[in-house]
Formats: sequence, C-alpha cells, structure tokens
Amino acid sequence: MKIEDLTAFVAVIRLQSTRLAADELGLTQPAITRRVQNFEESLGIPLLNRQTKPLKPTLMGNRVYQQCRHILREVDALSDLVAADSPPSGLLRLAVPQSLSEGSLLPALKSLSAQFPDIQPRLSSGWSEELLLRVQRQELEAAVVLFPASKQFPEGVENQPLGAVDLVVVGPKTTGGLPQRLEDCYQRGWILNPEGCGFRAALQRALTEQGLPLLINLEAFGTTLQLSLIAEGRGLGLMPKPLVERHPLRDQLEIYALKDFAPRSQLWLVYPNVPASQVPAIDAFAAAVAGGLDLGLATQPG
Repeated sequence: MKIEDLTAFVAVIRLQSTRLAADELGLTQPAITRRVQNFEESLGIPLLNRQTKPLKPTLMGNRVYQQCRHILREVDALSDLVAADSPPSGLLRLAVPQSLSEGSLLPALKSLSAQFPDIQPRLSSGWSEELLLRVQRQELEAAVVLFPASKQFPEGVENQPLGAVDLVVVGPKTTGGLPQRLEDCYQRGWILNPEGCGFRAALQRALTEQGLPLLINLEAFGTTLQLSLIAEGRGLGLMPKPLVERHPLRDQLEIYALKDFAPRSQLWLVYPNVPASQVPAIDAFAAAVAGGLDLGLATQPG
C-alpha cells in the first residue's frame, strides 16, 4: 500500500472525476486509474461503484475514504513538523473578491515578493461564494472573502475575521441636499457589478423589502471605471467605503448616509488545511489586503 495510491483514491472521491484528479495531481488519467486499482488490490475489495456518473464510492469505499483522509492529514502533519522552520517557498494560490481586486492584488503581490522571495504567488479574483468553493476543493491555499459577520462556514474550512467593512451608496458631487433614504434616490439607477456580486444582492434585498425596483443603468467591473461613471452622473454605486475615501476621484463624489440602508460586511480569511511553513506568507497576504482597507493587521491562521 503506497501513499501515492491512497492520495489518488482520495482525490478521485473528493472530485468525483478521474480527469479532475489527474489535473490536480499532475498525472494522466490512466495513471490515476492505475493507482486507484492498485489501492483496491492491496485491500482486496472494490472501493468505487463504476456504474455511476459521477464516480461514487461503495459503502465500504466511503468508510475507507474517511480513514484515508485522516491518514493523509497525519502525513501532512508529519511533513509540517519537519518543514516548520523552513521559510515559505513554492506555489501559493491566493484570491480576493472581484470588488477588491483592483486595489489589493498588486500591493499583495509586492508584499509577498518582498518578504518571501521563494514564494511563487498565483493570484486571482472572483465572487466570494466562488472563492469559498475553490478553498473547499483545495484549489486555493487561501482567500480573502466578504461575507456577513454571521456567516457559517462549511466543515473543513478554517476562517479568521479580518475586520468590518462598511458599504456606502455613492453619487456624483452636488451642491444640493443629499438623499436620506433609498426611496429618495433609487430612481437615478445604479452602476453595479454583474449578477453574482454580494453587494448587488444586498441592495436588491433592501429595495425589494421596500417594494422598490432595482434599476440598472450600467453593469461594469472595476472600482475606477464605476466611480468615473458615477462622477459623470450616470448613476449611483455601492461599494466599500474605504475604496471611495482613498480614491483619486473622491472630490468628485458624494457618500450618501442613508438612514434605511447602511450595510456592513465582514472581511474573512479562509483556508483549508495548509502546511505550517506557508502560514507566514498567507498571513502577509491577508495583512496586505486588510491594510488596503484600513483594517489593520490580519489575524494569523492557525
């Protein structure tokens, strides 16, 4: 019984696909199939129901899978024990929410490269729900995400709160009075991220509760593009307050302090089981993102 055969079996069950398991482990599909078969032969029982799609374990296969996960965690812990004093190195897959990518990816990259020259960071962005799913699948070593403070995370995903993030409605600079409620301004229309954005979903819920429609003027990615369009008077926006306050266009914008809509999100660091040697680099990444929002230092994972 070989660890590589056990690892291949766990990957196939977790991903429900020999192709995805091969991609994750950097092997060919025939090699994955051969390793799983070797593992089954070493135990003397079939572990997969090969008549189903996607692949599913047999009853005993599921029990073996749970035990294998425990064994691999112990193997990882042994490796961590040896590597704990080694500086972070190798590939580190990290991600931030789409809404924060413009202002945080480059500073995070510079911070990691300066502090940990042996790290090979691979940075990406996406919606927070998507990033959380990628962490669950161990496609990322860590991600910074935006969710409510009451968010319940799935089993197997470690999480650390990094600080509260206030969201604000933004409009063009004006000499007149500012709106006080959603009903005072919703008819101007909105410049928002496309479907999938949590900010947009929060606004939709608030409007629906008041019986008001969500009027989309423009869908656009990117803080600078959205704020430029808002400054031109093409609609209102919704984004983290620190991004607006620190933006070069700040003098051309108004922040609306609405009495009936003042959403607050929580910045979280989420990660699966990671080697102890990678923790300092993950912590530096989280600190760089949180620092870009004036949230101070991030909490260390583990």
